[in-house]
Amino acid sequence: MFAIHDENGYAEPVEGIEMKTLVHGEKTLLVRFKMTQGALLPSHTHPHEQTGYLISGRINLYIGGECRSAGPGDSWCIASGVEHRAEILKDSVAIEVFSPVREDYLP
Repeated sequence: MFAIHDENGYAEPVEGIEMKTLVHGEKTLLVRFKMTQGALLPSHTHPHEQTGYLISGRINLYIGGECRSAGPGDSWCIASGVEHRAEILKDSVAIEVFSPVREDYLP
């Protein structure tokens, strides 16, 4: 699968957080998130491992009860089943990989 960059086609699962699946394969799925300052990603868990990279902005990530402040260039990996949430401190863009593929994120 190959995708050309396009700013269209974002969904807004949570107010202030837009997401777009970029590409996916048999075992992984790549998503771009655009997040607005002040948005809150509520606490949740899922069976997917989640690896992320912050391109721009600033967020507080709460992973398993521990808070990490992330800025441009920072990255993370959230194990399957671990509770996590986020506070968006500045307008931000992140890229995340999910494995296995999140069926609910397929276009």
